[in-house]
Amino acid sequence: MDRSRPVLAVFATVALAVSGITALSSAARAADADLAKNGGFESGLDSWSCTASSGTTVKSPVHGGSSALQATPAGNDYAQCAQTVTVKPDSQYSLAGYVRGSYVYLGASGTGTTDVSTWTQSAPDWQRLTTSFRTGPSTTKVTIYTHGWYATGAYYADDISLTGPAVDVGQPPTTPTGLAVGTVTSSSVALSWSAVTGATSYAIYRDGVKAQTASGTSATVSGLSSATAYSFQVTAVNDAGESAKSTAVTATTSTGSGPTSGLPTHALVGYLHASFANGSGYTRLSDVPDSWDVIDLAFGEPTSATSGDIRFNRCPVSECSNVESDADFKAAIKAKQAAGKKVLISIGGANGQVQLTTTAARDTFVSSVSNIIDTYGLDGLDIDFEGHSLSLDASDTNFKSPTTPVVVNLISALKTLKAKYGAKFVLSMAPETFFVQMGYQFYGTGKFGGQDPRCGAYLPVIYALRDDLTLLHVQDYNSGPIMGLDNQYHTMGGADFHIAMTDMLLTGFPVAGDTTNVFPALRPDQIAIGMPASVNAGNGYVAPAEVTKTLDCLTKKVSCGSYATHGTWPTLRGLMTWSVNWDRYSNWEFQKTFDGYFG
Repeated sequence: MDRSRPVLAVFATVALAVSGITALSSAARAADADLAKNGGFESGLDSWSCTASSGTTVKSPVHGGSSALQATPAGNDYAQCAQTVTVKPDSQYSLAGYVRGSYVYLGASGTGTTDVSTWTQSAPDWQRLTTSFRTGPSTTKVTIYTHGWYATGAYYADDISLTGPAVDVGQPPTTPTGLAVGTVTSSSVALSWSAVTGATSYAIYRDGVKAQTASGTSATVSGLSSATAYSFQVTAVNDAGESAKSTAVTATTSTGSGPTSGLPTHALVGYLHASFANGSGYTRLSDVPDSWDVIDLAFGEPTSATSGDIRFNRCPVSECSNVESDADFKAAIKAKQAAGKKVLISIGGANGQVQLTTTAARDTFVSSVSNIIDTYGLDGLDIDFEGHSLSLDASDTNFKSPTTPVVVNLISALKTLKAKYGAKFVLSMAPETFFVQMGYQFYGTGKFGGQDPRCGAYLPVIYALRDDLTLLHVQDYNSGPIMGLDNQYHTMGGADFHIAMTDMLLTGFPVAGDTTNVFPALRPDQIAIGMPASVNAGNGYVAPAEVTKTLDCLTKKVSCGSYATHGTWPTLRGLMTWSVNWDRYSNWEFQKTFDGYFG
């Protein structure tokens, strides 16, 4: 060592070295950026996608800013919220965020190396979670996410960041031009626009609110109310962001009300126990009061679950001592029809599992149902498939393009029957809430598997037949709690349940929380609300006063309680009940409520 070197010079050398290190570190940090979009949830759920509509933003509690994420696991869904981020290959990234609640996870997938996650079992107050990863040599996209765990209650997340080398994604696209209105119906408007260079997708806005996205330069906005004016705009989107909104165009939906149904403005629908007796006793068709506008004969049942061979066997004398003869039964059908009533054969019921697994079963279904309709001179068909009749294959994830044989074959069979009998053919369906409204949260086995494959399984059938469907009367009974469009669970026993469930049908809803895949609203003249006629008929009975509250809310927007409907529907078709027999047993209480309300 050279002892003669001045100390000051040594100090200066060290200082310069430290300064150089500092300069290099600053340059490295300057190259990094927070790539997570809307990590503080100040813009709602923009850039985030949450499974099963489980996510929302709240004003309290928050970690920073004025908003935070709240997500609630339910059933087989653990409420994952995620976004896909553009990253550089072979680069180091740090993921961090603040969470609170029980069992909260933060992680990244699609890294191209080892996917990572971190979690906390319990965070009664805000707790910071951090993890890191390196992207693979060809990785350009990574998904970051947060989620809770099954049945552990709501969790919260805020100020989520992904820090690392930024990617030059360029500029957002230019504003689309040439937005034009195409075909307009009573419930939809077709739109088209000119392509924008560099756009990877487009967002369609209805009255200033994002309604859906499209990958191409055209889209049809569905679920609209008839005879209503709407304003539309479109934006172009790429990794850099979203363009400004285009010049608005307006369109007014037509007044059309779909196929002629031959029904009164408000109709009372009831099932008549025609093939069996129970505690309610047998009621002859000729003894059904004139208040009943649609009478569904219960039930046509298959010779075996997969045969497709439907038989309608009238109640035997040994079980129904007062049963009428075939001749009198057919005469009663003609008399009802002469009085303007509709008499249908209802297929299925709790004991009638129908699984059209093959095209042969489909064809047998068409021929055997046609034989029943022709033999008794009926007006149409009611589909009351329950239990395990409809179930989705694991690979069947889009209700607009189903692939499951039992679903595809049923749709084909119903379209064939509708075409055979023409416009006056009455087609109705009576699914349970599990097969319809539950689709707002879950669809089939779900993205991660493990869900009940029957969940939402009626949605593709209803969607495919939406222009041919005369009536949809979901069974608002024998149901567990169902999440409504307010993201709250609603339980049987009062007007609230019927209001929330019916509002979903008349408003439309994202399926399994996917806002790009919306089940469109049905027309109000297609909807009747299904209720038990009495406490004996099934779980979910509500007193006449609650029936009246339900109708007041949906047709007049009064007496709505805590649930805020998304519209007012004075042309709501009416009510359906299980059953005519049980209503007779209860001194016609349900019928009297309907007559008292609609006159």
